[in-house]
Amino acid sequence: QVQLVESGGGLVQAGGSLRLSCAASGSIFSINAMGWYRQAPGKQRELVAAITSGGSTYYADSVKGRFTVSRDNAKNTVYLQMNSLKPEDTAVYYCNADMEHMGSSRLIRGDYWGQGTQVTVSS
Repeated sequence: QVQLVESGGGLVQAGGSLRLSCAASGSIFSINAMGWYRQAPGKQRELVAAITSGGSTYYADSVKGRFTVSRDNAKNTVYLQMNSLKPEDTAVYYCNADMEHMGSSRLIRGDYWGQGTQVTVSS
């Protein structure tokens, strides 16, 4: 079994910063892309940022220049540094990872999600 555990959410004023972390654990063989999604009340979940195992990154237009995604492969951890936060960034943020892990007799590849962490930006 593998799991993703997020931390770092909270309440911040507009213009402030937060750093989210997401650590993968378990019988991990490899981690491919890792990313952050968010879901605001009444809205669909959207991809915010992603990073490949080689370090290539993707950002949604709404966060370009404000958010930075990074990863520490030795720690199986992905980060999201969020600066210049706006009230519209308020959402539950979810970590996602494409991972391979050891099953009982073979490698299993799957798409895994963290439990989510609330980010609230006050105006």
